[in-house]
Amino acid sequence: MSQDLKDIEDSITQSSLWETITKFLDQHIDFGSDISISLLDVLVVITAILVTTVVLRIILKIITRNLPAENKGKFNVVYGYFRWLVYFVILILTLNSVGVKVTAVFAASAALLIGVGLALQTLFKDIISGVFILVDQTLQVGDIIELEGKVGRVEEIKLRTTRAVTIDNKVLIIPNHLYLDNTLYNWTQNGTLTRESVKVGVAYGSDVQLVRKLLIQAASTHEEVMSQPEPTVIFADFGDSSLDFKLVFTLRDSFKAQHPKSDIRFEIDRLFRENNISIPFPQRDIHIIKSQEID
Repeated sequence: MSQDLKDIEDSITQSSLWETITKFLDQHIDFGSDISISLLDVLVVITAILVTTVVLRIILKIITRNLPAENKGKFNVVYGYFRWLVYFVILILTLNSVGVKVTAVFAASAALLIGVGLALQTLFKDIISGVFILVDQTLQVGDIIELEGKVGRVEEIKLRTTRAVTIDNKVLIIPNHLYLDNTLYNWTQNGTLTRESVKVGVAYGSDVQLVRKLLIQAASTHEEVMSQPEPTVIFADFGDSSLDFKLVFTLRDSFKAQHPKSDIRFEIDRLFRENNISIPFPQRDIHIIKSQEID
């Protein structure tokens, strides 16, 4: 009998303790007339933030495991900003799920949030594009790229911009969002060797086999032209005033292609002069038919 009474007393004690804890956790703190939050809600929010932190760290390790050390540092900066954004979203969703009225906060700051969002729209696009570049390795320092008709060698990749230098030693500051909005040509992603060409026209009646031989000679004797694959000549077309040829060759560094191509054009002109092969200019024959007057 005494044991039963003791069990009942213990049960009542535990029940009272649980009720005390429940009442304590159910105490609400009011922030104005619209927002009220309990201690239990605070514990739920803290738990959600801790779980989110663990998940974000796992995602960060998965994404950055194959990135170079330099790019990892840049990505960690992006992760820092992104983490706080995720925390904010989780906080709002958690508060809303436990019954806290968060619409009052948004209603009060809606205009401000819209203004800030519009002002930072391009910035966010640049940063997101920078993250994509770092993750999928679209660009590397040293790559030669062409974007919107401009060619440059990539010197530095930042989160918001990419810095490239043109052949004229002019610095291009490229906002990263342009990579999403435009077609990017990476000249050297498959290697530094690139195929270049020089076009030339010769007069009708010229010895085309001799033209082919001289064009190959002009390219083969230049020190910047690779011997393998060998330079080739393409008979491009029968033009209006000339026979059109294209000399194709391989260079080690396409970024400086304009100088070897200029040298090759000088050599072609010299060889053509020595071998009496003329480069014609456009000509038109005009036939005038005089009509006879009828009496």
